[in-house]
Amino acid sequence: MALKILHTADWHLGKRLDNFSRIEEQKEVLNEICEIAERENVDLVLLAGDLFDTFNPPIDAVELFYKTLKRLANNGERPVIAIAGNHDSPERIDAPDPLARECGIIFVGLPNAEVAPIKIDNHFEIINTDKGFIEIKLEKYKHPIRIIHTPYANEVRLRKALNDEDKNSALNQVLKDFWQEIADKYCDEKGINLLISHLYMMNRNGEILEEPDGEKPLKIGNADLIYSDIIPGVVQYTALGHLHRSHQIGEEDRPVVYSGSPLSYSFAEAGQEKYVMLLDANPKKAITYEKIPLTKGRTLSRKKFDDVDKAIEWLQDNPYHLVELTLISDTFLKADDIKRLYASHDGIITIIPQITLSNNEGGVEANQVNLEQDMKDLFKDYFKQRYNGQEPNDDIMDLFKEIMN
Repeated sequence: MALKILHTADWHLGKRLDNFSRIEEQKEVLNEICEIAERENVDLVLLAGDLFDTFNPPIDAVELFYKTLKRLANNGERPVIAIAGNHDSPERIDAPDPLARECGIIFVGLPNAEVAPIKIDNHFEIINTDKGFIEIKLEKYKHPIRIIHTPYANEVRLRKALNDEDKNSALNQVLKDFWQEIADKYCDEKGINLLISHLYMMNRNGEILEEPDGEKPLKIGNADLIYSDIIPGVVQYTALGHLHRSHQIGEEDRPVVYSGSPLSYSFAEAGQEKYVMLLDANPKKAITYEKIPLTKGRTLSRKKFDDVDKAIEWLQDNPYHLVELTLISDTFLKADDIKRLYASHDGIITIIPQITLSNNEGGVEANQVNLEQDMKDLFKDYFKQRYNGQEPNDDIMDLFKEIMN
């Protein structure tokens, strides 16, 4: 009988879309995740970081978080492993650990942390633990589950945690050596071997993936990219958090998977399907997984109109959307029109007026700034306009990203 594992990440509880609260949507989608865990009779839950959106989340987000984890853990019957991401305070994540473990919830806030052993009678037990590693034995399965865990830490803190004394060595190699040492010591084909982390990871020589719009970047430049081929060969599945689009970057027989966020958190994510991953795991076999769609949460839409009445008609036909609305006009929007727009829909996040100007020949000026772009592309357009078409180089773009965050 295969072990069933649910992989999710990037809940970002407490996150807002500009000034618009998403807490009710988060309640709905986390309830949906709990229902999936119950319906599929899941044995283990992996939550790969960015549990909250800020180091000091609002009270309603904290309450939602612990209620959801308690439900997922099912009174200790189902272990839940939750690690810190770059939006989380590792100290906050670790703080409730003694109480959480009694409910079957295992928090890991810092890299290289050593989780204390625990036994939940008739359900599961942590039978082995070391820095960056736990081994779990479920009451109803004879095979142990080995989990290598590496929560997020900035480069300085991560190198210190991994005892890296050579400051010139690539972080990629430091992580590879650390993970391989754990795998050699504890992981073999007699158990199920997993890795959970919150990192920016990619295929070597593969596409450099865009980090979520508005996300605190983990990649500044290309000096310390983390590649999926450093994962020890014995690891059957790697559960990742940080990138909000669900996708697989590993080999087919050794999946390395970003589960993605449960909601679209910026308009750059508009149109993305959201999922949790449901794994079937056995020793000595390739782990297979299924993407389970998440259906809750309001749809994010970027819409453009050249007529206020047409915009209002669409808004009234799509009341559940959250909207970034661009209105094209040869005059500025009137106060009455703005009032009509907001009265027609409760999910207008922003209204962008796009003014068309006449040129000297009486035609319409075609060189409009595309305000639907993210900040990075807007900066590129500004730079080219300011410096006669010259593109900003990689160093300038890296500096811009660093300043933005």
